[in-house]
Amino acid sequence: MKIGRIYILIMLGILAATFASCRQEICYDHYPAMDIRFSWELEWERDYGMNHIANWNPAANSYAYDELRPSTPEWVKMIRYFDDGRRTERFFNQEGARFEVEQGQGCSILFYNGDTEYIILSDIASLNDVRASATTRTRSGPALQALQEMYQHSRTTNPPDVIYSAYVEDVPGVMSHEVHYLPVKMQPLVYTYIVMFEFEHGFENVVLARGALGGMAEGVYLRTGVTTDETSIILFDCDILPDGCRSQVRSFGIPGFPDSYFGRASGVSGGPFTLNLEVKLSNGRNVDFNFDITDQMKKQPRGGIIRIKGLRIEDEVSKPPVGSSGFQVDVSDWGDHTEEIDLPITTFETK
Repeated sequence: MKIGRIYILIMLGILAATFASCRQEICYDHYPAMDIRFSWELEWERDYGMNHIANWNPAANSYAYDELRPSTPEWVKMIRYFDDGRRTERFFNQEGARFEVEQGQGCSILFYNGDTEYIILSDIASLNDVRASATTRTRSGPALQALQEMYQHSRTTNPPDVIYSAYVEDVPGVMSHEVHYLPVKMQPLVYTYIVMFEFEHGFENVVLARGALGGMAEGVYLRTGVTTDETSIILFDCDILPDGCRSQVRSFGIPGFPDSYFGRASGVSGGPFTLNLEVKLSNGRNVDFNFDITDQMKKQPRGGIIRIKGLRIEDEVSKPPVGSSGFQVDVSDWGDHTEEIDLPITTFETK
């Protein structure tokens, strides 16, 4: 009898352990679920004939190629669009997750990262119209006013944050006892231009530098990856180097561009595109350069290198004003222009 009781207790323990360990599997067996896993395409530029990655020169370009790749975001937002007009939202970490869904309801799904500061999302309710735009940035001075006259109806904006997107069409409904595995490739919709201004004379007198890039796309549609037809003027600051200045300028790319990396044929058109450089000298003067870079942008519609060579600031421009022993620039005075010197628009080829 004692042996029989021990046997019964052992069997009960085994059954209890089996029941506890299988509860999760039983749950998944009875309820429909999706298992979403993200992969990330960490590209900072798209190759449309320049072949930057194969011909990269870290010394000439100031960066290693991989150093420019964007990082993965902290979290991803999923919006499911149903045929009856409903939509639901869910948030994931950068890896993805497994979760329960309604039984038998097909949908289309849009994914994008939401941890951005300089991005405005609009028209979320309409799948075809969801788009990202850059936030507005203002700047005073004749240099920008001249650029705005060239690009009327264009907003002045910050460089946008990197935003990723993926769209999955016609996801079938999941039935009971099913798990639908869904791999999702997240692709960037914002790219980087390395902008370099190289001086052959007079740069030692420059104390501050900033730029503007006119004619760029104001936004991008998240479902298709196509940039909007509206243009913007991207305002950016420059780093001062020994022989010039440089900046990493993020952009959606050129307007109305159907990105072939999102499965659509691309033909480069549009323009003109203008690059502005404004420098403040130690004597308090501002010098303004403008460059027509249309040919360069058509070869690099989504990220790349823009290098301007042979710039000069002549000695008579750098001299202290008459009757003055010199002037030390105050950073807080950068928005107020004491003297503006306009140089003609010139076309420079990328080397």
